[in-house]
Amino acid sequence: MAFVEPVTLEARGIKLVPLSLAHEDGLGAAAADGELWTIRVTSVPEPDQTRKYIEDALAMREAGNRFAFAITDAASGTVLGSSSYHDILPAVKRLEIGYTWYAKRCQRTAVNTTAKLLLMTHAFEVLGCNVLGWRTDNFNFASQAAIERLGARKDGIIRGHALRRDGTIRDTVMYSLRSGEWPEVRAQLLHSLDKSR
Repeated sequence: MAFVEPVTLEARGIKLVPLSLAHEDGLGAAAADGELWTIRVTSVPEPDQTRKYIEDALAMREAGNRFAFAITDAASGTVLGSSSYHDILPAVKRLEIGYTWYAKRCQRTAVNTTAKLLLMTHAFEVLGCNVLGWRTDNFNFASQAAIERLGARKDGIIRGHALRRDGTIRDTVMYSLRSGEWPEVRAQLLHSLDKSR
């Protein structure tokens, strides 16, 4: 039995469903909204590379180290973006949340907070995780701010850690949140979502 089993998560008009090839067209349309693949500090697929992106995610799911979700509008089923559990370490009950991106029209809306709240709640309250992690490019300041708004704490920077899509080497900023911090973070996220309504 895998640590992360297929599950659908839903709240506040947002639904996270296991990513599949059925999401290819919708994911391609989401990536095309804002030409997100042109941003050098992200891993958003080019629209014509969406199938490979999904196939790679499914291969990582089979290997047990990533579980990708399509983030959709619950009412229409429209794909808004994607996010994943990854670097899954069942022995220490730790995983990271990443590979996250949204169509430009969904950025700076409640979509990310809602999706992350769903993922964090499932990780801490169903999977029993001790710690969640996030990582991002040292030049992806928007991502760093979004992670910090979730209540995660900056652990540090791993220098010369990974390749960017343009072949340059990035430093990676690491964040985490421990299970003992979750109740207060959850309350704050719910308060933020209620306030934005």
